[in-house]
Amino acid sequence: MTEVAEAEALILKQMVLLPSKEYPLSETTGTVLRKDVEAERDQPPFDRVTMDGIALKYIDWKQGLRRYQIIGIQGAGTPPLEIHESGKCVEIMTGAMLPDGADTVIPVERLTREQDTVIVEESADVSEGQFVHPQGSDRVAGSQLLSAGQLIGPVQMAILASAGQPYVQVTERPKIAVISTGDELIDLGESIQPHQIRSSNDRAIEASLVHHCQAQVNRVTLKDDPEVILAIISKLHDENDILVLSGGVSMGQYDFVPEALEKLGVKLVFHRIEQRPGRPMWFGISKTSKPVFALPGNPVSTLVCLTRYVIPALKHAMGLEPEAPEMVSLAGRVEFQADLVYFLPVKLSPDRAGMRLATPRPTNTSGDFVSLAETDGFVELPRGQEVYQEGMVARLFRW
Repeated sequence: MTEVAEAEALILKQMVLLPSKEYPLSETTGTVLRKDVEAERDQPPFDRVTMDGIALKYIDWKQGLRRYQIIGIQGAGTPPLEIHESGKCVEIMTGAMLPDGADTVIPVERLTREQDTVIVEESADVSEGQFVHPQGSDRVAGSQLLSAGQLIGPVQMAILASAGQPYVQVTERPKIAVISTGDELIDLGESIQPHQIRSSNDRAIEASLVHHCQAQVNRVTLKDDPEVILAIISKLHDENDILVLSGGVSMGQYDFVPEALEKLGVKLVFHRIEQRPGRPMWFGISKTSKPVFALPGNPVSTLVCLTRYVIPALKHAMGLEPEAPEMVSLAGRVEFQADLVYFLPVKLSPDRAGMRLATPRPTNTSGDFVSLAETDGFVELPRGQEVYQEGMVARLFRW
């Protein structure tokens, strides 16, 4: 069997970078940038005023002038006025371009106005260049603003817009077929018998893939028929970038998935991982280098394997920069007898110092997915220990 770290490494090694495409900026939220972005102009593109008040020559203030004549008013988005004479000022608004000849701004709170004249308080503290955001002080034209591999969120969107990028090169949304197998599975809206259950794994997988990877998901539920499983998987393989299956991967007489994948020419990378839950997980690569993840059918096992292996692998294939592991402290003592890595569901909360604590919330069985509603994710506890003490630091994986 395969160790957890080894399984992760084997998967990442097989993941091929997904194709990229230019999209309108408005359609790129949540996608992964695939090309560095440079500044269209200096940032800011001009000496920008950062406070409402008056713009003046600092030399006038230094020489003792406290009364200034207003020669005009200037707001954001208007061409700059000019100050040539001593004792003159421009009434200025936040975001405006600094008037020609001015180099300092005094805020309105330190001013008294008398018609077209302003008087500066004697106690005002004025320094040369204050409340002016100098041109190019953030970035100069042509410098790098964003690097490939960043997820486009609010900050990145603002930067892309400021760089004048109407179209952006991003990873295409992966096409993923999600396949659940089992005669017991009944979809929503269909009549159900006492011996049957609602198909839920496929919807949970879809929700995670859309949430984390903006994937285009095609859900299919198949009965335990080897010929049908083979035919449908073959078709879905040709139409999608990645296959994610749930169920039928263990060693029972009705576990037809491994045999079907073998007949399709999918090369086995590993089958079974030294972990609980999710031990029977299967992973392989098709003849056309498409990843195939076959997850155990028990709901908790499905979600654990999906979160621990599939989502990180997809993010890697999308070109997303690696995320730093999130670490938490156990809020209670945990016992686990099996010599396996233990994926333990937890509920997060802060301690008095604001550090993040993980309170164990073990499920009743690997089929007890309802209990997961009270959890935020799971921690990975290393094998070789039977007791994990309160305060132990462990890696967290969020649902």
